Amino acid sequence: MKNELPSKTLAQIVNANHKAANVFEKYELDFCCKGKRTLQQACIEKDLKIEGVISELERTEAGTFSSEVVDHNNMSLGQLADYIVMTHHSFVKKEMPAIMGYLQKVASKHGERHPEMLKVLELFTAVKEEMEHHMQKEELVLFPRIKEIEKQLMEGSELVISSTYLLSPIRLMEQEHDHAGDMLAEIRHLINDYNPPTDACTTYRLSYASLQAFETDLHRHVHLENNILFPKGLLMFEAENFFSTN
Repeated sequence: MKNELPSKTLAQIVNANHKAANVFEKYELDFCCKGKRTLQQACIEKDLKIEGVISELERTEAGTFSSEVVDHNNMSLGQLADYIVMTHHSFVKKEMPAIMGYLQKVASKHGERHPEMLKVLELFTAVKEEMEHHMQKEELVLFPRIKEIEKQLMEGSELVISSTYLLSPIRLMEQEHDHAGDMLAEIRHLINDYNPPTDACTTYRLSYASLQAFETDLHRHVHLENNILFPKGLLMFEAENFFSTN
């Protein structure tokens, strides 16, 4: 396993061992939007010693097969889409208004001494607006299309559609994932990797902790879509010669 890890992609490693996500979060290795990079490439880009990362990854493997682990790879595409909505979309919808409230208070009370918080508020406002539209498009357009086609395939029905029926919304969702990830990475940079200043009040510290949890959840959310749901969907439908050439 140790000799194979450097050539495996970050997405493959997380798919095989969900606890690897915690290691990648620690070293700021993007396994969701940039999950197609090999571990070796990602470590070179971050100037990390790959041996240390591999050692930590191997230590996580002992508890990988806990009964509490959700096996996303063995879910149907419809089940995975529902899991994403119930777990990650629900989290995002619940957390975004709370985080906005924290940031508005912090920017109002501490913005003069900490002007970076004004920029953080601006960025998260954009994240909130984009994520609301993004999740709506997934729930009303893309996920129903995935479920519809999966149902037709399971029933053995003949249905010929253009490849753009899935490919176009998937590519758009991937682009939006990248943009949201970039904005959250900029927020993390502005606030010193979520380390609050010494004069931070309770709400200030809560805003940092909430932002960190939000980014961590988004990484797992995007990983399930970019690296499992979307590619599996496209591969299955192409293998079934389901797409028309129009």
